Amino acid sequence: MIGARIRTIRIKKNLSLLQLAERSKVTKSYLSLIERNIWTNPSMGFVEKVAAALNVYPEVLLGWG
Repeated sequence: MIGARIRTIRIKKNLSLLQLAERSKVTKSYLSLIERNIWTNPSMGFVEKVAAALNVYPEVLLGWG
């Protein structure tokens, strides 16, 4: 799931949830919901913002690459 991939990459890059939220310009609460798989269908805009903040391609977060 996308939330697990985001969390794994975030932890590998030694970023807190708050740091990633600030870098990607999304709310910490929404990011937390995604990481915990409470919300499982984020918009492409969200995926692109988070991918850019993590310095990965969006396809990686989507499990396509």
